[in-house]
Amino acid sequence: MVHIYNEHLDKNAANHQSLSPLSFLKRAASVYPDKTAVVHGPLRRTYADYYARCRQLASALSKRGIAKGDTVAIIAPNVPAMLEMHYGVPMLGAVLNTINTRLDAAAIAFILDHGEAKILFTDREFSALAQEAATLSKSKPTLIDIDDPEYDGPGSRVGEIEYESFIANGDPEFTWHLPADEWDAIALNYTSGTTGNPKGVVYHHRGAYLLAAGNIVTAEMTRDSVYLWTVPMFHCNGWIFTWSMSVVAGTHVCLRRVTAQNIFNAIATHNVTHMGGAPTVMGFLINAKEEEKKPLPNRVHFFAAAAPPPAATIRALEAQGFNVIHVYGLTETYGPAVVNAWHEEWDDLPDAERAQVKSRQGVNYPVLEELAVIDPETMQPVPRDGETMGEVMFRGNVVTKGYLKNSKATDEAFEGGWFHSGDLGVWHTDNYIQLKDRSKDIIISGGENISSIEVEDTLYKHPGILEAAVVAMAHERWGETPCAFITMKTSAEPATEADIITYCRENLAHFKCPTKIIFCELPKTSTGKVQKFKLRTMAEEIAGKPAMPT
Repeated sequence: MVHIYNEHLDKNAANHQSLSPLSFLKRAASVYPDKTAVVHGPLRRTYADYYARCRQLASALSKRGIAKGDTVAIIAPNVPAMLEMHYGVPMLGAVLNTINTRLDAAAIAFILDHGEAKILFTDREFSALAQEAATLSKSKPTLIDIDDPEYDGPGSRVGEIEYESFIANGDPEFTWHLPADEWDAIALNYTSGTTGNPKGVVYHHRGAYLLAAGNIVTAEMTRDSVYLWTVPMFHCNGWIFTWSMSVVAGTHVCLRRVTAQNIFNAIATHNVTHMGGAPTVMGFLINAKEEEKKPLPNRVHFFAAAAPPPAATIRALEAQGFNVIHVYGLTETYGPAVVNAWHEEWDDLPDAERAQVKSRQGVNYPVLEELAVIDPETMQPVPRDGETMGEVMFRGNVVTKGYLKNSKATDEAFEGGWFHSGDLGVWHTDNYIQLKDRSKDIIISGGENISSIEVEDTLYKHPGILEAAVVAMAHERWGETPCAFITMKTSAEPATEADIITYCRENLAHFKCPTKIIFCELPKTSTGKVQKFKLRTMAEEIAGKPAMPT
């Protein structure tokens, strides 16, 4: 028997359309055709122009035989062509693969082959890298150059045609359609795997649509919002802000090279309201030279993600006039899906305590159905006591479809009906989660668990330390002890290993203190994450040397 609410109440073209972020740009161009959409150096493009160019790109790709399910790759910094690719490629039902510019040719060749890329667009700065990768690959994608007028460095054209000439062959009135199925893939992003080959994370139109809207709600953005591109667009599709800004017809300010001076100049020139980045970018701003700084024309909301920012870093950045919005997520959750949703009563807390509260990762985005800290053995939630550790897990529509051509990894990631993040954390009584470590980064010393994040947070409070990272190092007596890698500020008083260890012993339980201090530049990924696997290798190499007594 058919229920009364199902009888003759079926889905049809009038009442059901697939969700896709492509619809946001179509609306923005219709409602605000003359609004500035893209800024890049002297370049200004309206939403009408932006939409027309994306349709031209889709048309040109179609003439080259690109169709639904085909992969189109790009190696480029944050330039307008990258924004156009986020619409032009999926308008055909094709899949966009933005590639990390800091990878080597062999890694890029693997990605091209694994994703079966048909075309590779490459910015001239990375032309030699792209050409070598294409030569190494079995798929042999067609190369197309992007010659950004804001770039005047080395690099030659290696493709068969330049981007502007390529899209000139397209139709700005090209007819495109929303996907028949919102579960269709829209983007392919590769994890920065530390061992073996990276995994291809597949996004669908539905998830991109929801996270794009979620960003707008979380950041309280409006059509007056101006977003500065300090997050690489190749990283989780720029945390989905490539699509988000079209929701409110806000303005994109492209930034080819992320430096303190470029950031402050862009903020002052364009009245930037929002930006984001890893603690590395925060460090650029905090430690900028006086001649690089400019007064903020308005309060700038800074999305802080990647490694958990130390409370001291948050406090220092907010002292400059930025409002830090702490978000957390993974490539597998389309970027940020957790936010430290703020409570007004926290404004009255002392600065240090306020920054400590803000350093917690927080609660689920409105578009993420469930976030929990779970015991991975029992698959039961841990007590919300702020002390019991478990694994942070996600469930909802902004979780990846899975890993391309890797059913084993996909099954493992979704075991028990949750996405397993691999991050360890606690659940506080107010339902906010706080990361304590990656499962592989927890240090077990004499049977006691030590959070590397806690040790790092203490190190960051030292007035002379610019950056810090802590990993486990083998210890004859305790099994493992913390080994700290630190970079001192150029203006800091000279410090020795003994000085730093003494400082730690004055501020931490002694068993948590590093037994070895290495002064060096920290190796990082292009998104600002410290490459701890390299630090662990260094720690292994020095493990045989005498350690400081604990």
